[in-house]
Amino acid sequence: MFDILAFLMVSVVLGQKMEAEHGFHTVKSHGLKVAKAHMRDWLILPLFGVIELILYVVIPPFRRFVSKDMMTYLKYPRKDTTVPFWAVPILAIFLPITVFLAFYFRRRDVYDLHHGVLGLLFATLITGVITDAIKDAAGYPRPDFFWRCFPDGKDVYDQLGNVICHGTEKDIKEGHKTFPSGHASWSFAGLGFLSLYLSGKISVFDGRGPVARLCLIGLPLLVATLVSISLVDDYYHRGLDVFIGGLIGLIAAVCCYLHFFPPPYKKNGSAPREYFRRLEELHAGSTQPATNAVNGQGIDAQTVRSAQAEGINSQYNRGLLEVHDPSLDEMELGRR
Repeated sequence: MFDILAFLMVSVVLGQKMEAEHGFHTVKSHGLKVAKAHMRDWLILPLFGVIELILYVVIPPFRRFVSKDMMTYLKYPRKDTTVPFWAVPILAIFLPITVFLAFYFRRRDVYDLHHGVLGLLFATLITGVITDAIKDAAGYPRPDFFWRCFPDGKDVYDQLGNVICHGTEKDIKEGHKTFPSGHASWSFAGLGFLSLYLSGKISVFDGRGPVARLCLIGLPLLVATLVSISLVDDYYHRGLDVFIGGLIGLIAAVCCYLHFFPPPYKKNGSAPREYFRRLEELHAGSTQPATNAVNGQGIDAQTVRSAQAEGINSQYNRGLLEVHDPSLDEMELGRR
């Protein structure tokens, strides 16, 4: 009977401490703190944005030599893009953020929301910088370059056989930016990041549950693939352009995701890395004070550790995070 009463007493004491220090981490309670902790990251993001703007608007692409013989493969008709330029940020940035917000309202975990948004923005901006840097350096002509260079259909060449374009400067500039595809790279960066995020949240690789979960995480990648193919159908890019662009975006998405989150195939892949660091700090900081508080009443350390584990598990049951890692369980129970 004494052990039961002691356990309940310790549970109340530790439960209050954990509720105050490790309860639901909302934007209101912890948002400013999390943002300040990552202030350098947020200051770097505008830098990437400025670099991207300079590469896209200011720096002209390399004017590659284009002969009359090459024009045979550059006479595809000009068409409007099936997926307009303004739709790409909606698919690659705003759609994933909407999903992040949906999970935030369910779990009230500002760390997950913050790291998801920050990782996504880094993935897309890094992809944009790499893509436009290669575009400007390569200067390969688009499949519809002939009509950009000679809108009236009358081709003119200099003594060396290079084109003398008389189209608008804007069309000619864009005509030298086929490799790699920006639509493909941005789409795979944003939607690839979303696919990784979902695979961790719904534990796709735990070997349990319906196979339909694989279809769910494949949907963002399918949308990115269809966006990429549409640019080939519209004669804006070749197959190689969209393949390399998609590869750049996917690599950036994987790198940025793994910086903030564990691999989705891990059993603790549903939460950001910072959550587990805070859990370790909480465990280290709460064990000793709680033990000292009850030593005078003859309660052993195992009782304290059991109460801590009970408090942490109650948070999982409320839906804050669903984490089932054996090494983490050992740490919570004090066996580590």
